[in-house]
This record gives sequence, C-alpha cells and structure tokens, in this order.
Amino acid sequence: MILRMNTAQMQNYIALFIASLLAVVVLLVATYDRSEKLEQQTDTQVIAKRILHFRDLPNGSVGVISAESGQMIAEVEGQAGFIRGILRALARDRRIRQISSDDAFELVSRPDGRLTLTDLATKNRIDLESFGKDNAAEFAAFLNNTR
Repeated sequence: MILRMNTAQMQNYIALFIASLLAVVVLLVATYDRSEKLEQQTDTQVIAKRILHFRDLPNGSVGVISAESGQMIAEVEGQAGFIRGILRALARDRRIRQISSDDAFELVSRPDGRLTLTDLATKNRIDLESFGKDNAAEFAAFLNNTR
C-alpha cells in the first residue's frame, strides 16, 4: 500500500507524523514546566505560621492548643465536619505508623492564598485551600486567634 501512494499522499502522512511528534514534545515540555512551578510554590514566603496541638476534650469537642504558649486558642464543637475530617485522616495515618498523638501540627499561610497543615510527626501535608475557601477559613481562624 505504501508503495502505491502518490507524492501528495506521502507528504500528507509525513506532515501528520511531524505534527503528532511536535504535539508530544509540546505536551512533555508543558508537563515538565508545570511540575517545576509546583515545586517552586513550596518555597514561597510565609505570612503566618502557628504550631498547634489538637486534643479531644471531655465534653466531646476538640481543643486547639498553641504549642508556643500552651493555651487553648479555640474549641471546635459539634460535628465541624471539615476540621474533624482532616484531623481524623491525619490521626489515622499516625495510628497506622504507630506514632504518638502528642506531636504538633504546623499551620502555614502564604501570600498566594495557600493554607497548609503539616503533621510534624509524619511530614504529611494537606493543602487546605484545595477544599475551598470556606473550609480553609475554618483553619485560618486558628492563625488569627490570639487567645
């Protein structure tokens, strides 16, 4: 079949091959470039940072305690679905790894709007803004509370 092609058909197949090859190269470069940008984001400036402990309280709520001062800065009552969900996921990973629940968490706010909660025991990191502004705002309140 390839031997029976005329010159125009052969040129069309060559052009299609070159266009496909070029598209693959562009996709590879774009993917590499994007991954570089994602890595660079982790090194951005910190606006606010707080080291926190989360403790279950006798009344069923969760106490948010500043590691620096030892004072309770907030009490999460009721379901508080998002906060409890994030804390359950991190606590589960600690249980699996048989790590004590006494270690602290680091909450960091960045100029580009990112809010990150890092488990200092496991080094697991959750970018809270990826769950929406309202959910991230629940954790952002812990940065602003100076009780």
